[in-house]
Amino acid sequence: MSWSKSLIKLATYEVETLQKRLAEIRDRRTAAELKLLMLEAQGQAELANGAGDPMAGLYRTAFLEALRARKMEAQGEIDAILVEELGARDALGEAFETQKKYEQVSEAARRVEAKEQARRETAALDELGLRKLAR
Repeated sequence: MSWSKSLIKLATYEVETLQKRLAEIRDRRTAAELKLLMLEAQGQAELANGAGDPMAGLYRTAFLEALRARKMEAQGEIDAILVEELGARDALGEAFETQKKYEQVSEAARRVEAKEQARRETAALDELGLRKLAR
């Protein structure tokens, strides 16, 4: 049964690797979302700060355009990470399915072996009983 244990061990390793990858992707997504929130907060702070200064109006337009560009870039990064996360989730699901298939095949092989062992024991006991009866 070493082949089944090896397959299950490899499948388990693959699942663990994919779980770590998915966790890293989630961390990157969280960081990107936090970056977007910080940009929004920075924009709000600049608008509030510049409300009292008439000269700030000159710079506000350029600042808001640059802020909008940075926010679009951050949102694009989040969208790309979401696609990657979806792919990682699919790969993890497939790895789980493969692991379960290997476990089920191993269990079925174990049951077949147990039935065969029981059949051999019954045959041996029957032969022993026939020998005893023949004496």
